[in-house]
Amino acid sequence: MSYSPQSIRNICLLGHGGNGKTTLVESLLSMTGIIDRMGKTTDGNTVCDYDPEEVKRQISISSAVAPVEYNGCKINVLDTPGNFDFAGQVAECLSVADAGVIVCAAKGGLSVGTERAWKLLDELGMPRIIYISKMDEENVDFNSAFDTLRAHFGKNVAPLVVPIWDEHKVVTGVVDVLHKRAFQISAGKRVEIPIPEDKITVVDEIYDKLMESVAETSEEFMDKFFEGGTFTYAEVVQGLRAGVRDCSLIPVVCGSSVTGLGSLMLLDMIVDLLPNPVEGVPPKGINKDGAIEEFILSPGAVPAAFVFKTVADQYGKFSFIKVLSGTLTPDMVLVNATSGQSEKLGRLYILRGKKNEEVKELLCGDIGAIGKMERLKTGDTLCDARKFIKLDPIPFAQPNYSKAIVPKTRGQEDKIAIGLGRLNEEDPTFTVVNNAETHQMVVTTAGDIQMDVLVSKLRSRFGVDAELSEPRVAYREKIRKIVCKQGRHKKQTGGSGQFGDVWIRFEPGEQEEMAFCEEVFGGAVPKNFFPAVEKGLREACTHGVLAGYPVVNLKATLYDGSYHPVDSSEIAFKTAAQLAYKAALPEASPVLLEPVGELTVTVPDQYMGEVLGDLNKRRGRVMGMEPTNGGSQIISAEVPMAEMTTYTIDLRAMTQSRGAFTLHFVRYEECPPAAQEKAIAAAQAMAEK
Repeated sequence: MSYSPQSIRNICLLGHGGNGKTTLVESLLSMTGIIDRMGKTTDGNTVCDYDPEEVKRQISISSAVAPVEYNGCKINVLDTPGNFDFAGQVAECLSVADAGVIVCAAKGGLSVGTERAWKLLDELGMPRIIYISKMDEENVDFNSAFDTLRAHFGKNVAPLVVPIWDEHKVVTGVVDVLHKRAFQISAGKRVEIPIPEDKITVVDEIYDKLMESVAETSEEFMDKFFEGGTFTYAEVVQGLRAGVRDCSLIPVVCGSSVTGLGSLMLLDMIVDLLPNPVEGVPPKGINKDGAIEEFILSPGAVPAAFVFKTVADQYGKFSFIKVLSGTLTPDMVLVNATSGQSEKLGRLYILRGKKNEEVKELLCGDIGAIGKMERLKTGDTLCDARKFIKLDPIPFAQPNYSKAIVPKTRGQEDKIAIGLGRLNEEDPTFTVVNNAETHQMVVTTAGDIQMDVLVSKLRSRFGVDAELSEPRVAYREKIRKIVCKQGRHKKQTGGSGQFGDVWIRFEPGEQEEMAFCEEVFGGAVPKNFFPAVEKGLREACTHGVLAGYPVVNLKATLYDGSYHPVDSSEIAFKTAAQLAYKAALPEASPVLLEPVGELTVTVPDQYMGEVLGDLNKRRGRVMGMEPTNGGSQIISAEVPMAEMTTYTIDLRAMTQSRGAFTLHFVRYEECPPAAQEKAIAAAQAMAEK
């Protein structure tokens, strides 16, 4: 069945890990009759957590789409991981969602995941509903959970539900304030019951406050409210929708995904109050003139779609898309605005978890997938040649947790590289770099769990076992004194021999790359041998005398020497220059240089002391602090890169995952004696292996 944009809702489930997002999807699918029985994350049989790694770990590590059909609407539910290592999956889904549902547990206080979800939706100006989950558990307190939310997020957080509980404080039903109807679950079905007498007053009070919120959405409603008029249901929904769209009203509902209590009420609120794709926040992009413009979704315009996710499995490659305008059909030819190449569309699908259903068309506003589009990548925009638009890329956070990766079995380096390349198509949030200087393949992820998942997938999908280690730091060496040394190479083995003799002055230079000069007088060294001397020195500079790291800021001046008219050659002078280099540098006060990074850390005020103390232990220099509007501080510091290998994990531990940071290399600085000894010892140990 095809749905018009007005009958589609694209919602993203957000929240802390373990708050029940995946189970909520199971409940929505079960209560609407799409699945016969609910799966459990502990049993590994849920619709959205189908990847073998998700089944094994019993957590979501990838986002999933689960369409729900309810009351003439198609609700594309985007289930996202709660673990912060997989925040890139959340960014992908938010790029195509029109609203968010924040799932938070009824007990346990305000979680970091709830705070992050709220912040993400605020940054996007996206409407939201808060769903308080796990109301079936013992000792839950809806009022306490709601008060916490309101205290933290403001008075625009408004309840649309009143829980009903028995004498043991166990929730047995809910009252839908908007419709003034009460429900409970009986034999897996929603059954209407009378509103308990002790709840009528509470329901009326909340309803009256909702009417005030409705009145504030327009002058016409305000006049009617003060004149004592009564809003019709259509006017109530119109007013509440307006309040939800401009985020002046944040509805709160509750329920139990296990029993299904409140699940249909949540669907009612999604259909009634959340915007359809045409009403959502329009995405921004670049037009054919290079100017930034908003892309207004339109069913009647030429076709366009955005690729927000890629999945490659044993059955092939699926490119998940949101149709931005027009209608997509198989074999249609569109332009990839990112690459400029024309693409003929493959088969179209509607996905629900791992199950796919082939369809003949995808309409404006809907979410689906295209099969076997090998050149398409996450973040690409497909558009008609007549209406060029390239949407902004998905804003993935910079990964900062790095490990060197090697195969356990020699000779499988190519298999690891191919495997990581394929996995990177699915998950563009991690990076892979072949560091030519340290001769290591370095993988950088958001954290240790994402790293562990990658290693596990390399084993299960590509049959290669990998080992992780700390990446080597790319140190440098330089000299601090002027030293003059002779390099003399003489070899006679019968026939023509080899002879080269040079005097070279080595001194600290101004530029990073070695500067070669010559001050030879009287032809002591013929000019045709100068390039050989320079080449010998440049090759020698790749290995310093302290720990074998490249030498920088070196000035070498050839000022004297001698030659033999028969035995002198380029190779002889090249060797002589290297002998001079090896003799001079140990006497030129060599020192190790370490890479220093510019660190920007954003932390809540209460963690400032611990974070600053930790930076001091890492030999960091705090350059400044700047307060933010949200009660946090932005700390700017310069820190040696060698001290930051575990900072991703350590900062999470110090700030309960509330801290965030970026780190960029800025320059090299002299290494303190203790750190230099440690680095030299590590280099020697590596050379002995």
